[in-house]
Amino acid sequence: MGSPIPPADKAAALALTPVRNETEARLERYVALLLEWQAKTNLVAPSTLPNLWTRHISDSLQLLNHAPSAKSWVDLGSGGGFPGIVLACALAETPGASVHLVERIAKKAAFLREAIRVTRSPGTVHLADIGDIVDRITDPIDCVTARALAPLHQLIGFAEPWVRKGAKALFLKGQDVEAELTEATKYWKIEPELHASRSGGHGWIVELGSIERR
Repeated sequence: MGSPIPPADKAAALALTPVRNETEARLERYVALLLEWQAKTNLVAPSTLPNLWTRHISDSLQLLNHAPSAKSWVDLGSGGGFPGIVLACALAETPGASVHLVERIAKKAAFLREAIRVTRSPGTVHLADIGDIVDRITDPIDCVTARALAPLHQLIGFAEPWVRKGAKALFLKGQDVEAELTEATKYWKIEPELHASRSGGHGWIVELGSIERR
């Protein structure tokens, strides 16, 4: 059985977010593994498989443009590996890079560990609830990210301990971002920067450099 992903989708994604040959090879191994596991574990919405490269991989890669010097990342609720595994693949040739992937579902955490292994990428998988993880990650963190995980005001609460210590937060959000920001400002003092997603649709990246509780 052939891949459900047309070659044109990969080409379009790599035109949007170009990567080195080594990174492309790692991403190909990751996609092959994801398709293998997807048959038994729902890692991404099946309807998005034909556009996996543009919808998920390019969407994840674009975060690197907003934190080009970040080496140490925390990805909250990594699930099928977006953006955490994609970032780890892209940072594999960067000395000292590391991506902490936080996932509370054991089956998904097992997939993430296998993805790190087959791509030989610098990632550490934490099988844990997000609320329990802050004290367990003792490395200095440059960037905190999350995608399709929780409402923005909750994500800000998760990220606040790292942002207080100097990290940047980058959250991938959909078309309801303005309503989520309005809700978040009831609880938090923030000065968000909004970036339109390169991968099309109605996606946005919410960038936060400071977070203060109201």
